[in-house]
Amino acid sequence: MIERAFCSLKDYRRIATRYDKLARNFLSAVAIAAIILWWT
Repeated sequence: MIERAFCSLKDYRRIATRYDKLARNFLSAVAIAAIILWWT
């Protein structure tokens, strides 16, 4: 279940390539993607 969640998160290009240089921006993108995945 955890591995499937990480695989789903990596479908988002922004997270997979880590465009954000700051850790807080990257974590906020991960949080938004996780909320979207949880919502759908």
